[in-house]
Amino acid sequence: MLFAPIATFAQKFGHVDTQAIMQSLPELSKVNGELEALSKQYQNELEGMQREIQTKMDAYQKQQSTMNETQKKETEAELNKLYEKFQQAQQDNGNAFQKAQQEKIQPIQEKVFKAIENVGKAGGYVYIMQTGSLPYISSTLSKDLTTEVKAELNKMK
Repeated sequence: MLFAPIATFAQKFGHVDTQAIMQSLPELSKVNGELEALSKQYQNELEGMQREIQTKMDAYQKQQSTMNETQKKETEAELNKLYEKFQQAQQDNGNAFQKAQQEKIQPIQEKVFKAIENVGKAGGYVYIMQTGSLPYISSTLSKDLTTEVKAELNKMK
């Protein structure tokens, strides 16, 4: 019973700044570049659709007074269909971007988590917490292992 408190104090706790670790990886810069290009591609596609809708809307407004009711309804239906297609493309592109983002970043996150695990096992740590995920982490009772994790990542290359 007397030794129980001593065992509690012998436990080692660490913390890491995973965001700083991720930002230091060249892989993340490459992925961010790829995601930025993909985002630009989607943005250009949507802007092209918007221009098409606007051009057809302008033409409709200019010719509206000379159109019969059937032509007006057909043109309005076409404009509505283009707008619905635009909205669907917005949603599809957003979903595709999120999926691409997850697929590209997940392997990097897994690599970082593996490095954290390796540092934890090698150092005999009970817990390694993420800086920023808790309101307070004691700097006297918990060691910042960010540098060690970065070093471990360099070994893993």
